[in-house]
Amino acid sequence: MRTIGVLTSGGDAPGMNAAVRAVVRYGIYHNLNIIGIKAGYKGLIENTMEDMTLSSVADIIHRGGTILGTARCEEFKDDEGFKKALNNIKYRGIEGIIVIGGDGSFRGAQQLSRAGISAVGIPGTIDNDLPYTEYTLGFYTALNTVLESVGKIRDTSSSHGRTNVIEVMGRNCGDIALYSGLAGGAELVVVPEEQFDMQEICEKIMQGRARGKRHSIVILAEGAGNAKELSEQIENITGITTKYSVLGYIQRGGTPTAYDRILGSKMGAKAVEVLMSGKSSRVIGIRGGSIFDMDIEEALLTEKEFDKESYELTKILSI
Repeated sequence: MRTIGVLTSGGDAPGMNAAVRAVVRYGIYHNLNIIGIKAGYKGLIENTMEDMTLSSVADIIHRGGTILGTARCEEFKDDEGFKKALNNIKYRGIEGIIVIGGDGSFRGAQQLSRAGISAVGIPGTIDNDLPYTEYTLGFYTALNTVLESVGKIRDTSSSHGRTNVIEVMGRNCGDIALYSGLAGGAELVVVPEEQFDMQEICEKIMQGRARGKRHSIVILAEGAGNAKELSEQIENITGITTKYSVLGYIQRGGTPTAYDRILGSKMGAKAVEVLMSGKSSRVIGIRGGSIFDMDIEEALLTEKEFDKESYELTKILSI
């Protein structure tokens, strides 16, 4: 294998640039040609690609987002669009592609593998919703971003004696809510994996108020409800002024933590190594501190196990 392409797809995540940097520099070290594909799968269809050099990835390890750009691309799923992508891949002489993104991006990599193009996926998503790996690239940075916001909201919440509902991202995976709630000392965490009782939530808030607590923080995963509606229900039942905040895309941006920079670097190098070994249709993950690769189909079929133990601990520690 002499030429490898790299793209970032789906939602951006802090640490993607660290992974791109590692792919480029590790590949060049091993005398490979590296081609950067712009705007995800859209770049394959539109042939917006460029040769990457050592200078192409200078001073990017600390930057959030992705220098390659990213985009959703429905056209890639169509026969005509996919055929264009394959023609451009062959025209550029690309023998293997590294895809950095979430589950949808991995399905695109799977599609390329089935068409005879060697492909390897790196899990880049703040949601931490790829069950085969303990952590995804960008998750810990997003977690720290949420914690910083929780701290600031707590200051004003305490000053005014309010309850605050903070909605975080994660789609149908409650990991950001769960771990930010545990690390941020939230009184309540609402996640899609566990049913919640509105009366129970309100009783806990009232119990805290009865023992002199001036404020309460409720962390809500976006897949578990609506922050505005939940705050209105809490205020109607408790009579306590309740405000809500939707953190939104702020969670995707910002300087990646040391952990995500290291994880991106290790995963990027491992992805190149896997392609050089002749493997295809693989994904990179981390488990028990070790970087590994596994079959992409097996990875996509892995079921998510909710961290029930941590969830119960949040309830115990918030009494």
